[in-house]
Amino acid sequence: MTTYDYDLFVIGAGSGGVRAARLTALGGKRVAIAEEFRVGGTCVIRGCVPKKFMVMASDFSHQFHTAEGYGWTIDAAFDWPKFLQVKDVEIARLSGIYVANLGKAGVDLVHGRAVLKDAHTVEVTHRDGGESQTITAEKILIATGGRPWMPTDLAGVEHAITSEEAFHLPELPKRILIAGGGYIAVEFAGIFAGLGVETTLIYRGPNILRGFDDDVRAHLAGEIEKRGIKVILGCQHASIEKTATGLVNKLENGMEIETDVVMFATGRVPHVKDLGLETAGVALTDKGAIQVDTLSRTTAENIWAIGDVTDRMNLTPVAIREAVAFHETVYRNNPQHFDYEGVATAVFSQPPVGTVGLSENEARHACPGAVDVYVSRFRPMKYAFTGSDERMLMKLVVDGESQKVVGVHIVGPEAPEMIQLAAIAVKAGLTKAQWDATCAVHPTMAEELVTLKDKQQPGNMSAG
Repeated sequence: MTTYDYDLFVIGAGSGGVRAARLTALGGKRVAIAEEFRVGGTCVIRGCVPKKFMVMASDFSHQFHTAEGYGWTIDAAFDWPKFLQVKDVEIARLSGIYVANLGKAGVDLVHGRAVLKDAHTVEVTHRDGGESQTITAEKILIATGGRPWMPTDLAGVEHAITSEEAFHLPELPKRILIAGGGYIAVEFAGIFAGLGVETTLIYRGPNILRGFDDDVRAHLAGEIEKRGIKVILGCQHASIEKTATGLVNKLENGMEIETDVVMFATGRVPHVKDLGLETAGVALTDKGAIQVDTLSRTTAENIWAIGDVTDRMNLTPVAIREAVAFHETVYRNNPQHFDYEGVATAVFSQPPVGTVGLSENEARHACPGAVDVYVSRFRPMKYAFTGSDERMLMKLVVDGESQKVVGVHIVGPEAPEMIQLAAIAVKAGLTKAQWDATCAVHPTMAEELVTLKDKQQPGNMSAG
């Protein structure tokens, strides 16, 4: 019988990898985890957590403007270096909690880059420059996440940054151009615009947030322009040229826009480069993600993969649930797989988006019969008082045959908070009648979700 150094070796100490390692170690197994950067992974170190801090910081400018309508006189200034310092202290604290929790669970933490040498062996190059270490394990879990993608063939792209560098800019630029139309692009557009940066967003598609409900896409595009963001659609870079006064963005439509910073938010790709996957018999999909079955097992019998590196549903809570399912399957003889249906998500744009279930278009393809659609656009009470023209969107998509609510889409203040609870109802398969039977909480924005009565007539598609 072969003896290994560990029962489980995890590559990548992000949210998914840490959860799997801790659960397995607490179950009495010998576990080690390797991290080449900082413990906490993309979400904690260079993703959703620091980004949310930036969103909250930038939104104060809008709150100050609204406050003036309520009689407040405010004289405020933003200190970018101070914010970065406080943000970095908090990120370090959170990373430290992850490290401490691994230690309490009995997980050995290896600070270095792990590369597969065969199906049971990894070689770790330590961050401190010490000698590399060879470690064996009965089972290996890969949870290395994703990394930003940039068009390497674009002339001048070396002058651009990604979202990862945006968290550490030495000074706040006066002008920025963000390329991309996904959630990272629109979130950072809101961040920089809110901090007083002249912000331009360009996207090659016909509208932002591809894959979201069309009403959501159109509504948000209009609302972010009200916040001062210049949106250019159906266009992309031809080149970037560095000059004495800035970066000249030459676009394919002939426009030239000079900015101080160019940021690409054009997608993320699985972090699989030089991991030694082929030597261990781990295959990739056509899109470059690690190929796994429904139980997260790779094509190598003793190697599993979870999280963004598998490119299934790239959300932190999903990676954590995949980690739990992995532990239950492999170490508790309780085969489980995560259910990807009815997962709520939020875009922390300004205003934010919350969505769960099917878009209207998806429902018309998925539901066997008719689809009932309920849409409301209104000025939130807070903004109506000040005369602002900002509007909120709420939309319910209902299976006409079963009358189950199969999609909920919200754009406006507190949308992410509302969608979490709406997701419970969608996941439970509640009908429109059950939503209607729920008494409203007044006066709130959320009450609109249980008071929508008028169906949108077929053919009367709502425009953004």
